[in-house]
Amino acid sequence: MTISRTKKLAGATVAAGLLVALAGCGTAPEGAGSTTEPDDGAAMTDFKACMVSDEGGFNDKSFNQLGLAGLEMAADELGFEIATTESQSASDYAANLDNLASEGCNLIVSVGFLLSAPTVEAALANPDIDYAIIDDYADNDFDGETDAPNIKPLVFDTAQAAFLGGYAAASYSETGKVGTFGGAKIPPVTIFMDGFQLGVEYFNEQNDADVQVVGWDVESQEGQFTDEFAANDRAKQVAQGIIDQDVDVLLPVGGPIYQSAAEAIRDSGGEIALMGVDADVYETDPSVADLLLVSILKGMDVAVYEAAVSAANDEFDVTPFVGTLENDGVGISEFHDFESLVDEGLTDELETVRQGIIDGSIPVESPASP
Repeated sequence: MTISRTKKLAGATVAAGLLVALAGCGTAPEGAGSTTEPDDGAAMTDFKACMVSDEGGFNDKSFNQLGLAGLEMAADELGFEIATTESQSASDYAANLDNLASEGCNLIVSVGFLLSAPTVEAALANPDIDYAIIDDYADNDFDGETDAPNIKPLVFDTAQAAFLGGYAAASYSETGKVGTFGGAKIPPVTIFMDGFQLGVEYFNEQNDADVQVVGWDVESQEGQFTDEFAANDRAKQVAQGIIDQDVDVLLPVGGPIYQSAAEAIRDSGGEIALMGVDADVYETDPSVADLLLVSILKGMDVAVYEAAVSAANDEFDVTPFVGTLENDGVGISEFHDFESLVDEGLTDELETVRQGIIDGSIPVESPASP
């Protein structure tokens, strides 16, 4: 299904507090077929920007939704039309990209690593269309170059932000065990899990502690996965299996799988804190706000916004965008309702760690780092 409309973004990316490097707005998309004119009544009628989701869909309150928020923000500012299409499975990717190209899109944004090969194929077949892809360099022959000259990679060193999240989780834990699990075992997922474990280990080193990570091992690159990006019984079962190992902080990495983790946490009746990824889930999904310790942020909205604005202004640059702590492309949210529950001084510790990562004195190395 393709939805065409000119959208208005109801929220904006905001910086909030010392710990926030970049907080996504993540306002839910309006219903199918809705149309909203830009605030000033102006319209850029000669430009159309489009986006294809991965299988999580645009209402995942996290990954896909955050990417769409950036496109909506650009459309609201400049008054151009946008069209989106949701993928139900990997078999939809190529057809969805072809359909958007046939609809006259000037820019097509692919949301996710798994769309890499279909995006390259589409870009080569449509050299006059600008493409951007989130979470991949579109280098499928691994020669160090993007495989089509009209693709802009939007990638993020989320291990840096997840390191801060891991440090915070270890500081908060009372059982001495924190857990994580992922959707598909792909680099944009494992990079969060790597950074998380490295942050826990750094906390242990600095505080003579022994907090353990359940669900992932950075050395072997093995851990727990649902093998898909869906909030379902499988995700809940994986979450429950980790909860049963006495963790009191849980980091699900993979769009809406956090919703199943939240169900497992509530069913367990335990004092277990949830962590969000990509967007500030406290803001995007109030139904789990009471469980959220902190979210690990990936500024996809800003990256997409900037790519769309440059394309609309005929200034599209395929130089990869790489989000880091230094350029505010990744970060962590506020602690929100947990502010009074975390250790006194944790905010200052995290800022010190953040600066150490930026200046290189604290190395954060993941096999998945861009």
